[in-house]
Amino acid sequence: MINLTAVKTLAIASAISLAAATGAMAFPDKPIEYIIPFGPGGESDISARFQQPFFKDKFGQDLVVSYKPGGGGAVGWAQLNSMAGDGYTIMGINLPHIVIKPAQKDVGFTTADINAFFMFHYTPDAIVVTADSPYQTLADLIADAKANPGALTMSGSGKATANHLAQIRFDEMAGIKTTYVPFKGTGASTTANLGKQVKAQWGYSTVGAAQGDAVRMLAVAMEERHPLFPDVPTFKELGFDMVGGAYRGMAVPKDTPAEIVKALSDAFAAVNADEAFRKQMLDGGFALLDVDAAGMAEFMKARSEEYIAAATAAGLLN
Repeated sequence: MINLTAVKTLAIASAISLAAATGAMAFPDKPIEYIIPFGPGGESDISARFQQPFFKDKFGQDLVVSYKPGGGGAVGWAQLNSMAGDGYTIMGINLPHIVIKPAQKDVGFTTADINAFFMFHYTPDAIVVTADSPYQTLADLIADAKANPGALTMSGSGKATANHLAQIRFDEMAGIKTTYVPFKGTGASTTANLGKQVKAQWGYSTVGAAQGDAVRMLAVAMEERHPLFPDVPTFKELGFDMVGGAYRGMAVPKDTPAEIVKALSDAFAAVNADEAFRKQMLDGGFALLDVDAAGMAEFMKARSEEYIAAATAAGLLN
């Protein structure tokens, strides 16, 4: 005799298993909120907007960008782990910000609190001068800095930022002393350079892309020359082992299941692999990076050690 209760129980269990499996395969099955912990219009926002249509095309769901500015990103990052860990809330992250800020003081989160799952690009550090600057080459700038220690002023985006750490590292490598002048954001730093308030700028390759013929980049911090700027040498070509800039990626709350973290990592890797997306990013002056969830620990360890060493040497953590 058939046990109808047992059959019914088995059917329900099978249905639940099938639904769970289907749900897993269907992720994401609704829009994902993509929180940018800065205001709109910056490079974190711009690059997230670049990702939106490609994510929609590949996965059929929207990335809904919202903003939670404050504390140079700290307000958002401090709240990340209180958000739902279901994969439908992600937050943009930046390096060196998530390393340096908590190392300087209590900002409501530690670097270890940030569950990063993908790093997709960086804006390479670059030394930028105006088109009519007397510095035609990096060697010209170095020669002036050696002849006049401290007199060469360079604008940059804030204190203890990628620009500031690049200035500290480069001064040490080149055996020079320059004066770093922090401004609130890359836009203000660029305006200061164009207005001759400083002699040069620690900016990014994106400044070269945005300003065009108004500026000249003397060197860019990449492994190879940027395809948008084939005539601009890398620091490495010129004898300085500098590769880096402001790195950007995404993170989720720490209680997000590992399988969801992997699914998100794989999804954004697919966006990053799209040739049309890559071209759009490169045309904007960005440099592509592909660090997935599996490689994140090693990547973060290397970057953290580099940033902390530079910031400590400069007295930024005292």
